[in-house]
Amino acid sequence: MTSFKKKSIFMLVTCVVVALFVGCESNFKEVQKSNFSEFVPSGEAEKINLKYTDSGRITAILVSPKMMEYATVDFPFTDFPKGIDVTLYDKNKKRTIILADYATSYKLTNIIDLRGHVKISSQDGQILETDQLFFDQKNEWFFTENNFTFTDPKGSSKGKGIDFSKDFKVINSQKISGEIESDD
Repeated sequence: MTSFKKKSIFMLVTCVVVALFVGCESNFKEVQKSNFSEFVPSGEAEKINLKYTDSGRITAILVSPKMMEYATVDFPFTDFPKGIDVTLYDKNKKRTIILADYATSYKLTNIIDLRGHVKISSQDGQILETDQLFFDQKNEWFFTENNFTFTDPKGSSKGKGIDFSKDFKVINSQKISGEIESDD
């Protein structure tokens, strides 16, 4: 093969490779743009007042200044960026009131993440305060690994890590200090 033919083949291969890179770069940018989607809510509501019922009986009332629904994402959730005020009712019409500065409800897990100044009050005078608390809606169970203050008519205590039933009948604490009068 002559030197001229080798140079011609080399130049042709170089041009083809450069053309492929330029073409791929353009297509790559288009693919990036087509896969990009903005993270925006699929629905928004302001000044909401929702009532949940079961067999004609009100089980919960949720009040919030703003709700943002993200139903079209892979892990759908609902945000309450300006806080919530929830009243839960048991079968005997006893109330539990939940206040939080911020809340996120995850659809797939049925877990609600409450943040900010979280305060739960029972009709019997029991109050739990913390900066983050999770609520398992399916099992009606609250839990946190954070610091908390628990007060009831028998006394008060502070601790870190607690889980309890919606009606405060079952309470498990990890680290606790303070005095609470026992029924025993």
